[in-house]
Amino acid sequence: MAHYDFRTPRLNVAATLVPGAKLNLQKPQAHYLRNVLRLKSGGQVLVFNGKDGEWRATVSDADRRGTTLVVQAQTRAQTAARDLHYLFAPLKHERLDYMVQKAVELGVSRLVPIITQHVQVTRVNLERMRGNAIEAAEQCGILNLAEIAEPLTFKQMIASRDAQRLLVFCDEDADVRDPVAALLAHRASAERPVAVLVGPEGGFAEEERGTLLNLPNVLRLALGPRILRADTAAVAALTLVQTVLGDWR
Repeated sequence: MAHYDFRTPRLNVAATLVPGAKLNLQKPQAHYLRNVLRLKSGGQVLVFNGKDGEWRATVSDADRRGTTLVVQAQTRAQTAARDLHYLFAPLKHERLDYMVQKAVELGVSRLVPIITQHVQVTRVNLERMRGNAIEAAEQCGILNLAEIAEPLTFKQMIASRDAQRLLVFCDEDADVRDPVAALLAHRASAERPVAVLVGPEGGFAEEERGTLLNLPNVLRLALGPRILRADTAAVAALTLVQTVLGDWR
């Protein structure tokens, strides 16, 4: 397990992080530190921006006029993110929030909503997704920020696909009794980029399934003997991939 400070609050910031830098916090973060955490001048915070690693900062000013942090020293160097994309049919509200948070916790570097034929939701609040991704990174000690991509139609996804990226296609109709063994057969792809695709709860249309099966470098998996809800399938699929091909090895 990575060694990091579990007790000190963490904030994602946009500014470049160097010793002595002064960070003037936006109102939501200032409110969080001042009114929720009750931090006063001299309080300690960890800050990260997805590029410069993690740094310890000290609260310099914390009052109604604003909150300023002064960057002190680096606590962890920046690490490279695993090149793991998660492609998914959008979900409703809280279930989408949950899915984004868990995908980030499981090491996804890019989330892409895919509008399939049987999708239940066609409009996606990307800012809300970004907020959930940042919150998950802050709470779980993650140094990298997952990219939140614009939604793609199924056809756009196929047209823009990089054939060198292994596509793990989760399908309840797949005749795969042992998904771990199926992934192990692709162990040679462990250092290559991977995308995981989970469809809507109504399943993929037959035309979509046929298109996917005719693509090169695609692995079709079933996620066990039970039908999973889409947010549960996200956790199951990403756990399998990270265990066999990803950074859990």
